[in-house]
Amino acid sequence: MMEFFYGIPVLGLFVQLAAYLVQIVPGIAPIMLAISVPLAFGALCGIMNERSGVVNIGIEGMMLLAAFFGFIAAGFAAGSAELETSGPFGVTLPIVFGVAVAVLVAVLLSALHAWLSITIRTDQIISGTIINIAALGLTGYLNRIFISPNPRLGAGTFRTWGPPDWLTDLPVVGWLFNMFLKQGPIAMSLIVFVILLQVLLFRSRWGLRTRAVGEHPRAADTLGINVFALRYRNVILGGVFAGLAGAFLTLEQTGSFQNGMTAGRGFIALACVIFGRWTPIGAFGAALLFAGADAFGRTVRLIPPSGDLAPLGDILGTVPAQFYGVLPYLVTIIVLAGAVGRSVPPAADGQPYVKEGEGG
Repeated sequence: MMEFFYGIPVLGLFVQLAAYLVQIVPGIAPIMLAISVPLAFGALCGIMNERSGVVNIGIEGMMLLAAFFGFIAAGFAAGSAELETSGPFGVTLPIVFGVAVAVLVAVLLSALHAWLSITIRTDQIISGTIINIAALGLTGYLNRIFISPNPRLGAGTFRTWGPPDWLTDLPVVGWLFNMFLKQGPIAMSLIVFVILLQVLLFRSRWGLRTRAVGEHPRAADTLGINVFALRYRNVILGGVFAGLAGAFLTLEQTGSFQNGMTAGRGFIALACVIFGRWTPIGAFGAALLFAGADAFGRTVRLIPPSGDLAPLGDILGTVPAQFYGVLPYLVTIIVLAGAVGRSVPPAADGQPYVKEGEGG
């Protein structure tokens, strides 16, 4: 039956592509989630900022600096202490210390962005751009000083947990358990944070106040909500997610640092925020979409379609490898083009708040 649909001109290729995706997605699902982790954490940072009325395009720089200093801190801590692993994730004190440093660095940068955006009332785009440029230059310079002369510097990475076979072998849903559980601790925590933030943002007093400050700060101020304090708190807390994204890159995914290793993930995270309509679950879904495009590009080159899907494999094999490399970014452009005009940001997003009676 399927061979009949495969043979239909043009339409048959789309049917073959759908069948190919059905075949490979369960196998690459854990990779998809791992690729989506820094995107989703960056998106959570963006949501915390923009739901409070502050635009933050400096997520890329925050992630990069967090990744660098987390790796450096863990590496030097490992050089001065014996590495004793514990638990199913191979946790060591140097790695935990590195994660803490990564989060602290991102929180400090978020505090700087909050001060510039809320108190000084500088242009929020300029503030984020400064963070991005400074991060790229500073990490490149410090990389030559600290990492290049010490090629063995590092503390290793968290280990991936292997879920039991009886769970992953369950019909229909087994691959989902494998996707979410065959991960390290930072990746696993992402699911918790997404659900927690979704509930708090739309089902708690804090969430109601946050959305009020992002939509109608003057009305919120009239009701006794401290607009400045709430914006400060949320922007700074958003730095925790950017720090976890950076820590994931160097202390759970790779165990090393390379210049510019964020590779635009902070900007894709902002696209996830828009496509996800400023909701944690929506942004997480968008991150999985972009990660799926990345994982698809890698899989096609390693395991091309074969057998009944050979015609599709022949076509995909003629596509230059560079195309698959830019596929996630191409998907980002297409998604943004479709989302613009449909996703409406918080009304006061990017607008500094000035209390009545204060100077402009």
